[in-house]
Amino acid sequence: MIAREVLEQFGDTQEPQRGKKSKPRNGSKSNTTAFDLDAYIAHHGLKVKQIKAWPSQPDGFIYELEVCLFNPAHTQGAAFTLVNGRPGFRCHHNGCAGKTIHEVFEMYPDLAPPGESESSQTQVLLGLCEGMEFFHTSDEETYACVPLNGYRQTMKIRGSGFAGWLTRAFYRSIGKPPGAKALQETVAVLDAKAKFDFGEKAVHVRVAEHDGRIYVDLCDKTGAAVEISGDGWRFLTDAPVQFIRHRGLKPLDHPEAGGSISLLRKFINIGDDENWILCLSWLVASLRPTGPYPVLIVQGPQGSAKTTLVRILRLLTDPSVAPVKTPPASDRDLVISAANSHVIAYDNMSGTPPWLSDALCRLATGGGFSTRALYTDRDEVFFDAVRPVILNGIDHLAERPDLAERSLVLSLPGIDGSVRRDERTLFSEFVIVLPKILGALFTAVSCALRRLPDVKLEFRPRMADFADWAAAAAPALGFTEAEFLAAYRNNRADAVQETLEGDLVASAITALMEEIADTDAYDVWQGTCKDLLARLGKCAGEDARKATKWPKTPRGLSGSLRRLTTFLREVGIEVTFAPRGGKGKRPLTVRRISSQSTVTSASTATQTGMMQPYQLVRQTGEGGVVRPELADQPPPGTEPPLEPPAANPLKRNEDASSPADVAEVAVGCEIVREEQRNMFGADDRIDLCGRCGSVDWEWRRGAWVCPKCGNPARGRQPRERIEI
Repeated sequence: MIAREVLEQFGDTQEPQRGKKSKPRNGSKSNTTAFDLDAYIAHHGLKVKQIKAWPSQPDGFIYELEVCLFNPAHTQGAAFTLVNGRPGFRCHHNGCAGKTIHEVFEMYPDLAPPGESESSQTQVLLGLCEGMEFFHTSDEETYACVPLNGYRQTMKIRGSGFAGWLTRAFYRSIGKPPGAKALQETVAVLDAKAKFDFGEKAVHVRVAEHDGRIYVDLCDKTGAAVEISGDGWRFLTDAPVQFIRHRGLKPLDHPEAGGSISLLRKFINIGDDENWILCLSWLVASLRPTGPYPVLIVQGPQGSAKTTLVRILRLLTDPSVAPVKTPPASDRDLVISAANSHVIAYDNMSGTPPWLSDALCRLATGGGFSTRALYTDRDEVFFDAVRPVILNGIDHLAERPDLAERSLVLSLPGIDGSVRRDERTLFSEFVIVLPKILGALFTAVSCALRRLPDVKLEFRPRMADFADWAAAAAPALGFTEAEFLAAYRNNRADAVQETLEGDLVASAITALMEEIADTDAYDVWQGTCKDLLARLGKCAGEDARKATKWPKTPRGLSGSLRRLTTFLREVGIEVTFAPRGGKGKRPLTVRRISSQSTVTSASTATQTGMMQPYQLVRQTGEGGVVRPELADQPPPGTEPPLEPPAANPLKRNEDASSPADVAEVAVGCEIVREEQRNMFGADDRIDLCGRCGSVDWEWRRGAWVCPKCGNPARGRQPRERIEI
């Protein structure tokens, strides 16, 4: 028990009830500022054994001392007390039992007069920040430019790093640490100043852009960065952008000039040349300050060095304490990773849940995230940035079409045990040439900046910005624009095919069209989603209908079809949703628009989501009715055919026609049989592109294409015989 006399030294002797604060007597208000006992103990170097709550005082604490302040022989029973911010002292030994806090203050003087300690510390802390630059971002996050190691480092004002800097500066100036309350007050004042008295700026992680130049933060102790322009690259320590360095970021090696990007190939199991071209294209694209970025998917069998490849790519772009991570469990985890690093890499993924697939699409091409701030009911936290993403796994990870069309898929070959290398030796050799490889990579970025305004691609793929950038950097990476486009189109064709083959609805649609082709001359199915769901169920079989990914309702089927529309069109199947009818029903049409898949090879893959152009030839049928017919695409070759191939010609011995009556149809050719020219005249021919309207087709790389948009002419063979 503590004697009543001991309690009298720090106030009211009436013991307050547990869980409630004692109130001042007679309704008076207390004007006493809480005493900073921690700062007092630290200032005088007193040894505390432990700090614990005072069971009989709800707001009280006991600081057990290693030795008594008045008698070093007393190693038990001496302690400071703190109740409602008021200090006290007690010792159980008879010789010190009467000692009070006032006698302690006489032996160890207080830091400042009561009530002035915290306010004076706050003034000192604010004085230490005089002349510093502060600013806020568009989402009202506040930052300070802190002088550190000869350069200015950007720190979040309400972050632990800035609090640590304040504590260090205060201790070096005063010789003691500041109190917790003084720190809190200082941060609040500086946060308000940055928000209302200073301007708005953007903060960047690792890569930034300013005035047409790219800046890469090396994250070293000198504050160095690399400035890349169309003329080359150089080092500097005063970049005109604000970089923030989160915990976990590691320094990027200093690049060296005179290297070659080809040095990288012997350290990675990249496979064929197309994988190599796409890997380099992703690398140079990851150093763009803004997206969109393609999602790099690394897949292959066990032991194909997938993780090693990802770690090396991180060392070249955004080194981190944790170069690869486990997949996130929620949007919040994904946003935290994206906010703290420039490149995100997830390892050993066994699949991509729908929510994660959608989130990765937004992160790669833009879309923004928002979530409720912790410990609040109404405040919302926003994150709107684009990041390069790497996924690594054995299985096919781009299961949904929206992720597949934003991805580069590198399928790595297996490694024979006789040529496998241990990681220790591999990385010890790699770090030697790493500066040379980095220098070559920065040179490629410089080449892209210089050539980008002059790049004009023949076709615009889904990730058009990425394609333009990679094509602009191609000469510095050791390949041509044509080689990049061929590799990209091949990769996309494989992704389309693999995604459709792995989708239950797409497989059923394909089976349905094959079934219709045997019975219907027009390859068309029409009806509602409810009717189609029942029909597809018969085509897919019982096992598919019982699968969790099989749509159970017409609405679910509608959503699946809308996601698959682009990819289905690229294999020659068009799904069209008509406007809602009078009875609330929305009919849809599924028809085959080409007898040949458009994604079987690079020469036939076409761009995503684009209406396929076709040609119309005006032909006069019975009763003088003008009837347009779709025409065939000529076979690919090196030169335009001298004579267009006939589309469904009539034979001479047929009763209903003669050779002069045959209307031969071909795509993109200005040659018309003389018999037709005499019969219809040259003006009866109409050449139309689905995007640009009337055009004069041009022969490019073995196909007739629209000279305005670059899309190849495409169509299907008319099935009806034309009788004149």
